[in-house]
Amino acid sequence: MKAPLFEHQWPKGEFQLFQLGFVVPELLSAAGRWAQVFGVGPFHIMPRVQSTCRYRGTDAAIDVQIGVAQAGPVQVELIQDHTDGGSVFAEMATRHGSRPFGFHQVSTLTRDYDAKVAGYLAQNYEVACELSNVGQRVAFIDTFAEFGFFTEIVEDNPSFRNYVTTIAHTCQTWDGTDPIRILTRNGYRLPDEPILRKDENQWPAL
Repeated sequence: MKAPLFEHQWPKGEFQLFQLGFVVPELLSAAGRWAQVFGVGPFHIMPRVQSTCRYRGTDAAIDVQIGVAQAGPVQVELIQDHTDGGSVFAEMATRHGSRPFGFHQVSTLTRDYDAKVAGYLAQNYEVACELSNVGQRVAFIDTFAEFGFFTEIVEDNPSFRNYVTTIAHTCQTWDGTDPIRILTRNGYRLPDEPILRKDENQWPAL
């Protein structure tokens, strides 16, 4: 039987949202509170990554670490921004006054990235930031003034779908143990604990 809150599906096709993103002041602490307060988990903590990007029309770089967990029909992404200088995540401070964290983005997955981005440009929205990772592009559309959040466009590919599906499966079968899992090549470890724990899921190379 379907739970009443989950009877309605996201709109189909290109308007299907798969993720809600939040900028947080400290990643591990925020993940722990999400698990404790909302029962969402386990959070999969990714390695801190530096990436080149095009930010507000200028070549730039971002330095972030993220943690993700599935919460019902959507993935929750927590983002800690370590960027030295401006970034689409650091803009939270100017958008929300003195508070540099909070709800940041909704995300959608598309197989026609160029057409999806062009569709927003045609509606007079601006690309605030664009990343081009290996085999995948990501754009943050500035819908903030009208909706209070950015819209993230993620280019679809099999590796990324496998990654999202694996997280969803792990969270679906979660029994409450190890709510914060720092991913490694062969499994995960817990915060402040060097012991590696085997993970039955097949993760992409980290």
